[in-house]
Amino acid sequence: MFQLLLAIIYISFISLGLPDGLLGSAWPVMYGELAVPVSYAGIISMIIALGTVVSSLMSDRLTRKLGTGKITAISVGMTAFALFGFSVTHSFGLLCVWAIPYGLGAGSVDASLNNYVALHYESRHMSWLHCMWGIGAAAGPYVMGFALSRQMGWNMGYRIVSIIQICLTLVLVMSIPLWKERPDAVEGGADGGSGKALSLAQVVRIPGAKEVMICFFCYCALESTTGLWASSFLAIFKGIPAVTAASYAGLFYIGITVGRAISGFITIKLDDKAMVRLGQGIIAAGIIILLLPLGEKAALAGLVIIGLGCAPVYPCMIHSTPKNFGADKSQAIIGIQMASAYIGTSFMPPLFGFLSKLGLYPIYLGILLAGMFIMHESIEKVTGK
Repeated sequence: MFQLLLAIIYISFISLGLPDGLLGSAWPVMYGELAVPVSYAGIISMIIALGTVVSSLMSDRLTRKLGTGKITAISVGMTAFALFGFSVTHSFGLLCVWAIPYGLGAGSVDASLNNYVALHYESRHMSWLHCMWGIGAAAGPYVMGFALSRQMGWNMGYRIVSIIQICLTLVLVMSIPLWKERPDAVEGGADGGSGKALSLAQVVRIPGAKEVMICFFCYCALESTTGLWASSFLAIFKGIPAVTAASYAGLFYIGITVGRAISGFITIKLDDKAMVRLGQGIIAAGIIILLLPLGEKAALAGLVIIGLGCAPVYPCMIHSTPKNFGADKSQAIIGIQMASAYIGTSFMPPLFGFLSKLGLYPIYLGILLAGMFIMHESIEKVTGK
């Protein structure tokens, strides 16, 4: 039965990734129909991000009260409800309203599922699960492209994904008893229980908590900045044709997805700490390649290498949380990790855009990597692990 639950979790991670690429792929069509400026996509994404931050910070209290199974089912159901709202809306204002449950649902399930896997499964499953998320995130734009290419409209693209999420919600509701049957369930932890939820102030005072928040902030800022500005860097600074640059920028995400599939096997030999350090070293190599005047192919290779380096960092840092902070505190810590990650993703890529100097792209990434490295080493020192 435990293997069945693991299969359900794998499917959940694929489904969680599906909505993430929808807005970006549909917006070129959406903003004209909605009669709003193209920049308004940022408003929707910021509302979603704010919701994920809020629900991530609430994940400890909610998971202790309801358990991971119920939280996952409720959160996916909330996301499905929001996506269906997107599919029947033709007003920008209403899209902003639907973005609220969209974000609230995404944050809770992300924090709760990651903590559950960190507590109950080996590190390789964490890497492979995040690889599944990458597959889902890559598949979402294809679903939207399918709807648009057949003249069904962007609403139908959202509706297709909402139906998939509704089906997953039904599966999750039926699977709730499986989440309670694990013999290694942690009282007051991933599966709910009598343990008392920690306030944000209490969590921040835990030794190493501030460092882990900054570490996740820096990692997700680095990943999202790399992805958002890769095409512009290649086209404007490196002189690669815009069409070519747009397609090649996707190699970064391919590097992450393939890297997570590979790193799942490597975790059998290396622990989480070694995997994070390995990833950081590979990222540094990719950034150095971008800095050097080595031509078009080298720049493309640098992006792929950065993606490969990013692959083990996020899942292995999450998986190490119960070991570093204790199983009783892991849900609270992972909640603030997710919140910090979303803040980094939301604010640091636009900050680089305001700099208006694409030549600083590798340097900006290098600063974020340095911050992540320093904080990760500090976490290892503070927690004594």
